[in-house]
Amino acid sequence: MGEKNHSETSLARRRARVVAALVAVAAVLALCCARWMPEVYAWASDPAAVRAFVADHALLSRLAVGGVNALQIALAFLPGEPVELAAGYAFGFVEGTLVCMAASAVASSAIYWAVRRWGWSLVGLFFDRSHLDRFSWLHNTRRLELVMLVVFLIPGTPKDFLTYFAGLTSMRFSAVLAITTLGRIPSIVTSTVAASAFGSGDYGVAAASVVVAVALAAAGGALYKRFEAQVRG
Repeated sequence: MGEKNHSETSLARRRARVVAALVAVAAVLALCCARWMPEVYAWASDPAAVRAFVADHALLSRLAVGGVNALQIALAFLPGEPVELAAGYAFGFVEGTLVCMAASAVASSAIYWAVRRWGWSLVGLFFDRSHLDRFSWLHNTRRLELVMLVVFLIPGTPKDFLTYFAGLTSMRFSAVLAITTLGRIPSIVTSTVAASAFGSGDYGVAAASVVVAVALAAAGGALYKRFEAQVRG
């Protein structure tokens, strides 16, 4: 018992250091936004200027957006939609979707192997034990990979946490990579379509995409709760 308490205390201290570091980074970013946001907003509000910049810095711009998206997945508590919207706005629907999918593949691979190496000592930096207990039923599911795919395809489910969780299970890397990449397509597509349409001036399509995304998220949340109850039962 004493060893367990010591381990939990050590993990709590490391988590506190991680949180403190993230708060410091957030503070720096907030200061930068306060200083340069008006100029950035004015530039970003001009789709022609944004896409001209992207054309002039083709590789760098895609690496930058993809890198931010991968970082967002690794820091699972951050929302992914703003990055997906930015990708669709800057690169259009097709390229924006591909950039996000590539970032997902890179981040998911890194997370899987990192969790395989450090286990709960890594996962515990970002999640409480209650999150793990919530999905403990997956360990006892015979068709683990199929169930995980279904969960990933449902809009509104905690995909970034499940990416970490997958590394704690017996799932194969190839299956995890396929599920965490392909399973994000519905969410990515709704974001990139909306942002691409907005950047092109197709405001009706953009509004319709947002409505569809919200409806899918609401329906997905309800469907997931029902699905989870059935599997637990």
